[in-house]
Amino acid sequence: MQSLFQILMLLLDIVWFFIIAHVIMSWLINFQVLNLRQPLVAQIWDGLNRLLEPLYSRIRSVLPPMGGLDLAPLVVLIAVYALRIVLANNAALFFSY
Repeated sequence: MQSLFQILMLLLDIVWFFIIAHVIMSWLINFQVLNLRQPLVAQIWDGLNRLLEPLYSRIRSVLPPMGGLDLAPLVVLIAVYALRIVLANNAALFFSY
């Protein structure tokens, strides 16, 4: 069961990394440091959008409109961190078998 705990923590770490990469990349695109006309940048951006948009769309449907400010990544990051805390506090359940 310890391996299940470690796999869940790894998956949450990967989600955390993808969200941070998506946020930083969106800033770089908006400040015109990165250009979406470059094929590699466009592919990475499209891949990150396809991975994270299902999470963001559910959060955006609940959040009120903020006038151009997207708080969905922040809410998902808080949820991922909260899941990590819950898993860490209940780690004894995974190690008792």
